[in-house]
Amino acid sequence: MIIAVDGPTASGKGTISRQLAKHFALPFLDTGLLYRAVGWTLRERGGDADKPADALAACQFDNALLDNPALRSEVVGGLASRVSVHPEVRIALDKRQKDFAHQPGGAVLDGRDIGTVIAPDADVKLFVTASSDARAVRRFEEMKRRGEPANFDDILADILRRDERDQNRATAPLKPAEDADLLDTTDLTIDAAIQQAIALVNAKTSGRRDKDPA
Repeated sequence: MIIAVDGPTASGKGTISRQLAKHFALPFLDTGLLYRAVGWTLRERGGDADKPADALAACQFDNALLDNPALRSEVVGGLASRVSVHPEVRIALDKRQKDFAHQPGGAVLDGRDIGTVIAPDADVKLFVTASSDARAVRRFEEMKRRGEPANFDDILADILRRDERDQNRATAPLKPAEDADLLDTTDLTIDAAIQQAIALVNAKTSGRRDKDPA
């Protein structure tokens, strides 16, 4: 079973995806980390995130980098958003994501184009969203917990800029797949959002499961 979870930054899709993977005993990939790894590598090499050649060169990174907590920083997240607009970067990372999605038994992947590009054949497609203000509050609280300097207005402005880049890039723009279920987490606790996500997956797969031979 392949579960594709898409949505804008700070919508809660990462937490929901991890819990779906745990609940259904499936491997999980946060595909955003791949782009963050590119952004991190590019910064370490002194490259320019807005130059396709620099961004493409930074796609050659060791998988061990994905475990680096520094990838979660706001600075790296901003770089990830900038490098992700380059078609060359998306093509370079596509195979890694598609191989993960289509491994035996399936997987859960979250990102910006999983249901539309990486796994359009996914058994379940969720599009997790929330208002920009709600997402800014969550990111503000997350940064404070990590001890990072945080200014709400700056965070909100950054979220709006990322949304603009993600939704309007020429290659694989952020948008719900036509057959995706929408999950708006604006007014939901994380536990309620997770339970709704599990219910949506069960609703999508119950018919197929009922038809499976005993």
